[in-house]
Amino acid sequence: MADLSSLRDVKVMVIDDSNTIRRSAEIFLVQAGCQVVLAEDGFDALAKIADHQPKVIFCDIMMPRLDGYQTCAIIKRNEKFAATPIIMLSSKDCVFDKARGRMVGSEEYLTKP
Repeated sequence: MADLSSLRDVKVMVIDDSNTIRRSAEIFLVQAGCQVVLAEDGFDALAKIADHQPKVIFCDIMMPRLDGYQTCAIIKRNEKFAATPIIMLSSKDCVFDKARGRMVGSEEYLTKP
């Protein structure tokens, strides 16, 4: 099993329009010792990010109003968060989606089960 001690007290933001995904991610991350900030969409995330200053962001791609690509691009344009790692989450495992995520500044791409 991986050593999760390096995650202790790391503040992580999870952006997903699915309450189930948000809560599941929260449970796993809290068990690993992380502090978790939840956002239900891109606008909610943008409203919370300055106050919470997460060290890592997990961002769903398919969301209403402001999708994950747009959210990622806006976050990365902010000088304060340009170096914050963003991991895109999607139910699709397509090369195009991964490439588009890289183009807007995401560091990784994870496929949801």
